[in-house]
Amino acid sequence: MSATSLLQPLTAIAERAGQAILEVYASDFTATEKSDHSPLTEADLAAHRIIVAALRELTPEMPVLSEESARIPYAVRRGWERYWLVDPLDGTREFIKKNGEFTVNIALIERGAPIIGVVHVPVTATSYLGCAGVGAFRQDARGKTPIRVQLPPPSPPRVVASRSHRGPEVDAFLEKLGRHEIVSVGSSLKFCLLAEGRADLYPRLGPTCEWDTAAGHAVAAAAGATVIDINGAPLRYNQKDTLLNPYFLVFGNPDFDWRACLE
Repeated sequence: MSATSLLQPLTAIAERAGQAILEVYASDFTATEKSDHSPLTEADLAAHRIIVAALRELTPEMPVLSEESARIPYAVRRGWERYWLVDPLDGTREFIKKNGEFTVNIALIERGAPIIGVVHVPVTATSYLGCAGVGAFRQDARGKTPIRVQLPPPSPPRVVASRSHRGPEVDAFLEKLGRHEIVSVGSSLKFCLLAEGRADLYPRLGPTCEWDTAAGHAVAAAAGATVIDINGAPLRYNQKDTLLNPYFLVFGNPDFDWRACLE
């Protein structure tokens, strides 16, 4: 099955998971705490079950790595050339707050790079799709529309960063950047804002896991964005024992030296 032909089946899978999430969202649900102190709800588990079962049916030859089943040793993972990387419910804290800023993330990783990504927003029934070499799209009730980063960015640039919990590293970065506007949103929607041209820079100078970023990374990259670690190397996946990402930058305009703000 070609990469392009996978986009619609993946979107349908993400939509089914999104429906299961919304059923829990509308109920009087409770949250528990995982070993890393992150929250877990029945919505996370329901979406995980739907996605993993559907991917195994769609591509039985390919492994699936999901946030809710991530205890697969690197000795096993390191042999994977292609695999699915899934966050069944990205933004569980946003889900608990009921602010709508949570997503379903499905990515296909090939040789360490995300080549396909679907980010589905259950509350708005909107999906963001990206495929390397093809492009990025926004799909909603009005249909599927191509999306692209904005070049050149406006002045001042629009930066995706939290207004109240962005940390000292991001504060120092923004001070060196100079005049800017803050755009605040939860989950992998940060990548999608760049992909749509509604933001220009996303400095992530705090911890994330690979399943948090892979689908959004694929969408943003397909829309023309650059995704690099703070040393300037492409952000890659399944290259080490830990599934934690390094700090990274996502930006639309490659002509501006965004990394200079890290110094």
